[in-house]
Amino acid sequence: IADEIYNSKKDIKVVLIAGPSSSGKTTTSKKLDIYLRSKGFITHPIALDDYFTDIDKRAIDENGKPDFESINAIDVELFNKQLNELLEGKKVSLPTFNFVLGKREYNGNYLQLGEKDIIIIEGLHALNDELTMSINKDQKYKIYISPLTQMNVDHHSHIHTSDIRKLRRIVRDSKTRGYGARDTIRMWPEIKKGERENIFRFQDDVDVVVNS
Repeated sequence: IADEIYNSKKDIKVVLIAGPSSSGKTTTSKKLDIYLRSKGFITHPIALDDYFTDIDKRAIDENGKPDFESINAIDVELFNKQLNELLEGKKVSLPTFNFVLGKREYNGNYLQLGEKDIIIIEGLHALNDELTMSINKDQKYKIYISPLTQMNVDHHSHIHTSDIRKLRRIVRDSKTRGYGARDTIRMWPEIKKGERENIFRFQDDVDVVVNS
């Protein structure tokens, strides 16, 4: 992927990585960061989660819970505004979402792009053109990622790819988001619904597919 971006005749400035929950988006973005740097690029990862709207301002889904999965949970207007400012060479103060407090914060995280800089964006809605509606298509490189191969314990016992992701999500939520395993399992039906509505329908309009 790094070779393809390096040799591309397009002016790629934004790499977009999306896939279902706990498919390895963050890990892959960090690995790609290393390979792109070896090609002379300077990369800057931006997590879509940091553009979540505050939880007390979040729309309520059909189950009466705050909406975490739809693109409406993201401040798309702010995201596009800051993305355009970055591509124009302006210095921008990036937000950080505090999952424990449920609100967006600004902690002095500033970013300004140079000529060889590339932004790496990973998140649930990265492949949805509505998210980057103000960015030229030739400036975007899209990656779809998901574990596409089940794990075989033996000849008769298999772990489905969605269960692999569920286990990853339980660990991630426990370590970084203050949720217990019971909370993650309770949220899983909504997570799966969000994937069907917000990811799978965009997986054919990408530059490359990664099996994680």
